[in-house]
Amino acid sequence: MTDVQEKDNTWVIVGACIVAMIVVVMYLRGEKSAHLESGAVAQLQSETFANLEKRKTSNNVSEAQKAGK
Repeated sequence: MTDVQEKDNTWVIVGACIVAMIVVVMYLRGEKSAHLESGAVAQLQSETFANLEKRKTSNNVSEAQKAGK
């Protein structure tokens, strides 16, 4: 009788998983800056800085107010 050996596909599966992970990482690296192209981030940033500047100027009190006069 002849013994038939089964083919071990473990390394093929491991290699396919590694290739799939590399493809996913490359895809995500390409997509990470897509939101910057719309200009929404720049608009939000300018609005945020404008609001911070308003808050900074409205919180300034005079020395007379600090002294309680």
